[in-house]
Amino acid sequence: MSADTASPSIVRIWLMAARLRTLPVGLAPVFVGTALAGYEDTFHPLRFVAALLGALFIQVGANLSNDYSDARRGADTEDRLGPVRVTAGGLVPPRQVLVATYVTFGLAVVCGAYLIAVAGWQLLLVGVASIIAGVLYTGGPRPYGYDGLGELFVFLFFGIVAVAGSYFVQTETLEWEAFALAVPVGLLASAVLVVNNYRDMDTDRRAGKKTLAVRLGREKSRVLFAAMVYGAYLCTPITWIFGPLAPWVLLPLLSVPLAAPVVRIVRNRTDGPSLNEALARTGMLSLIFCVLLSAGVLLS
Repeated sequence: MSADTASPSIVRIWLMAARLRTLPVGLAPVFVGTALAGYEDTFHPLRFVAALLGALFIQVGANLSNDYSDARRGADTEDRLGPVRVTAGGLVPPRQVLVATYVTFGLAVVCGAYLIAVAGWQLLLVGVASIIAGVLYTGGPRPYGYDGLGELFVFLFFGIVAVAGSYFVQTETLEWEAFALAVPVGLLASAVLVVNNYRDMDTDRRAGKKTLAVRLGREKSRVLFAAMVYGAYLCTPITWIFGPLAPWVLLPLLSVPLAAPVVRIVRNRTDGPSLNEALARTGMLSLIFCVLLSAGVLLS
């Protein structure tokens, strides 16, 4: 950074490390799972808050762990198109990022301990698996994010596990509707990672990071992104057609006008600013979609 460039504040640096644009992906599933419980006349406010905070801390912890691990492996270089990473950019010493990772996961454990106490020991398995998945995405001896498995794990943990887990937190049971509602949520969450890896595919390839985008190439990655986004809408009616919910679950269709422009950006652009915008829009689309889906479930 040049001497005549103002240094970002400490608060802004840590917000950059937390990756605010991706956080809606972690929060949105909690709304959907809790809404399904509400449809069944079950709602525990404190459990909802704990699940929401736990999801937030797990995602921020995973982002910090990713920042630290990618810097150590040399994956975040100066020529990347995305925002500056605080460890690789020298904005925060690696040890501080690592300590912040531990603290954030520790806060997630506190939230999880409360939920285990009030809802059941099964949530211990969910919490441990979620934290391990967050760390091993780019950490450990063989990070699965470097082998093209990131999107699959995001679908599982930010879709299936998050929605079904949030439902279980409220009801202490599992029903097939929770898993059906989790599918579109997981697809949109995975789409966020597709945009991220599509943007970074050139620098990832040079760093030996074989993400799904690197393996597929640009054209197939664009097709995959569109399929995930529009596939989420195609999956939405399942709990109405085959289950007890009313046509109100089609409310997410109101967000299609927000989805189409994002798909066009990814299809037509390769520059960093445009893809950073697409990343932010996809994260917000995921949140809006899930809020509308939650409202539709509650209105059923």
